[in-house]
Amino acid sequence: MARECEFCGKKTTFGKRYARRGLAKRDGGVGQRITGKTRRTFKPNIQKVRAKVGGSVRRVKICTKCLRSNKIQKP
Repeated sequence: MARECEFCGKKTTFGKRYARRGLAKRDGGVGQRITGKTRRTFKPNIQKVRAKVGGSVRRVKICTKCLRSNKIQKP
């Protein structure tokens, strides 16, 4: 069971978190250096709701953006 919206397909994405050290040049320093890079995740806000899909009522996993924009019909 993936953490994915069944309507728009929004799912977990990956990025990096940079650890920096030093004072910026504009503040009178010699510049910032990157001392470490760590993988991180960006997770969508997925909710389980009961919705009418194809004439029947079933539980769907949907992101809150789709929920607010009325892409589903509640029973």
